[in-house]
Amino acid sequence: MSGVGPVEPGEGTHARDVPPAPRPRRGAPARYLEQHRRAVTRTSLVVAVLVGGGSLYVTRPQGEPPPAPPYPTQVTAVEYLHPRATDVDTAARSFSFAVEVTTESGPPVTVVRISQPYAGLSVISSPRTPFRTKTGSPRKITLTMRVAECGKVPRNAGLPFLDVTLRNARAIQVHSFILGPQYAQDLSRALQVACSNDSG
Repeated sequence: MSGVGPVEPGEGTHARDVPPAPRPRRGAPARYLEQHRRAVTRTSLVVAVLVGGGSLYVTRPQGEPPPAPPYPTQVTAVEYLHPRATDVDTAARSFSFAVEVTTESGPPVTVVRISQPYAGLSVISSPRTPFRTKTGSPRKITLTMRVAECGKVPRNAGLPFLDVTLRNARAIQVHSFILGPQYAQDLSRALQVACSNDSG
């Protein structure tokens, strides 16, 4: 017999099943390092997602801020209505007028104070200040004026006005409202009647 190569099995014979060679066993340090690497990878992914989401939230487009409410003097009107039927009380030297306060738009406006420029004349409102006015709800106000000293009030009020302190969510302001020629005539007439018995 001469030949080169492996011996081949003969008829009726077969090669023995050989189990695969066992893989080399990894040691405990290698397993620990692998688990640590996986944990670090998971943590890095979570951090990356959180940072990316936070960055998107911070850099998201911002909506326009709501507009500031108007100044109270821009939206408040005071209109002279008429003198009251009980016009002048000469004994008390007092008289009353009616005005209407209207808030045209925006948040409610508070009327903090109503005054007038003459030193010898005081004014009280009904309702008493402070009171609120709302958009679409005009308030009728009765102003009762009392002459404290006739020498300090004009007998002929040329261009009288009311100083009204107004406040809303934006500001507090004092505004002088000129109520027109009819108010000037009625005020002058009331002052003359109230001071008609005054010798000074």
